[in-house]
Amino acid sequence: MTTANGRATLTTRRAAISSPATRVTVSAPPTKAARHAVIIEMLSRAPVQSQTELAKLLVAKGISVTQATLSRDLDEIGAVRLRGVNGGFAYAVRADDGPARPPASRTEAASAAHAKLIRMAADLLVSVRHSGNIVVARTPPGGAHLLAGAIDHAELDTIIGTVAGDDTVLCVCRDADGGPLVASQLLKLTEKRSP
Repeated sequence: MTTANGRATLTTRRAAISSPATRVTVSAPPTKAARHAVIIEMLSRAPVQSQTELAKLLVAKGISVTQATLSRDLDEIGAVRLRGVNGGFAYAVRADDGPARPPASRTEAASAAHAKLIRMAADLLVSVRHSGNIVVARTPPGGAHLLAGAIDHAELDTIIGTVAGDDTVLCVCRDADGGPLVASQLLKLTEKRSP
């Protein structure tokens, strides 16, 4: 029932949104930049062979787009279709440090992200401090965003996200007292680099 001022409709909508059966968890804002980030992440994790397949993966993440929008998005992020190791075609996005190449598997993509984090930590990590669930990693000026990006792409189970300044990376740990473990993990990464 709708009143003249629309209050009943608003109340009904709020009830529907807050009921457990219809609750939706939104992990990214509905912006073009957020959509591009999700697409890039999907393309770097596993082979995606068609726009139809990509559209289905996006719907599973709660993102619905038209074919025209998806086509524009792929063009704007620089995605190209390349022949994969199995002979089929898959979309790929140019990596920060090399040419566009579709991942052969999710494991290969994860291994590449971890290897990049090891390189970045060895090259950029100056110091690490921790308190509770916060870790502060220092880099040379201008290096924080590179290290933070590598940490984010490696998807460490112990870190839920990073914030980068010019020479400082703030890591938020998953556990309330996870700071010492994450600080130790970051320091150990600098020891794993091969000469």
